Amino acid sequence: MRIGFIGLGNVGGKLASSLLRNKFDVTVRDLDSGLVEQFKKLGAKSAGTPKELAEKVDLIITCLPSPEICSKVMEGSNGVIEGLSENKIWLEMSTTDENEVKRIGAKVKKLKAVPLDGPVSGGCHRAATGNIAIFIGGERKYFEKILPVLSIMGRKILHTGELGSASVLKVITNYLASVHLVALGEAWTVAKKSNLDLLKVYKGIAASSGNSFVHETESQVILNGSYNINFTMDLVLKDTGLFNDLAKKLNSSLEISPKVVDIFKDGQKKYGSRAWSSMIVKRMEDLNNISFRAEGFPKELIDNDAEEKGYEI
Repeated sequence: MRIGFIGLGNVGGKLASSLLRNKFDVTVRDLDSGLVEQFKKLGAKSAGTPKELAEKVDLIITCLPSPEICSKVMEGSNGVIEGLSENKIWLEMSTTDENEVKRIGAKVKKLKAVPLDGPVSGGCHRAATGNIAIFIGGERKYFEKILPVLSIMGRKILHTGELGSASVLKVITNYLASVHLVALGEAWTVAKKSNLDLLKVYKGIAASSGNSFVHETESQVILNGSYNINFTMDLVLKDTGLFNDLAKKLNSSLEISPKVVDIFKDGQKKYGSRAWSSMIVKRMEDLNNISFRAEGFPKELIDNDAEEKGYEI
């Protein structure tokens, strides 16, 4: 299967690298020509436009920062849709809006091509080793058709149902991660002011009912002081905004979500849109004139699990 990959950023670049590492035929496209050249050195082909890429391959993967950018890549002049034909598959791996993936998906279907949404979860360090989780929405038979590709990019792979269902689930999981991160800032504040050994606190939380994936990962770079989680404030606000918009559409009354959005807006104002999202806990450090530092934690997360062929869960 010939694969086209559009978007070689923090996550997309790592997913595309896994495919190249495992000898797939990959054609790439990114606005950053330097990134494209790096991938060509790894064995990738390149395309001058999204349309050209779509014409050359069987599976087109997009992994982009926002629904607006994806719309431009798909629907713009020389966009992916202009290069689609019968039985080609479009896999949207960006974190996006359910309605948007369905809207563009309808245009894809008119050309007798196939739309799937396939957001990932688990962090850049797991994307780098092919151990990230992948959610897939869309027709089951096409999910099965691309499962050999998915099983290289990710470890735990879930078919969530119809087109758009994966995007809804992804928005939910990202919202939960944001809540956990904000709560960690307050937990570390109380631990520090109680004069506890923060290394032991880290281990204690990890072994307790208070544990979370966010604690096991992001607390490490918080305690190191680098905050480098390869995910930025503006992306959190995009994702929490998608969650809030979905809740409004469903006429759901929420209490925590609006507060979390306000906290991240304040963090973005203080530290900048491109500050690492884990710096949201720095609001607590600054407010309380303390720091959450401990020895023995890495500047950047590395997935130490062996690369393993993925499987459906």
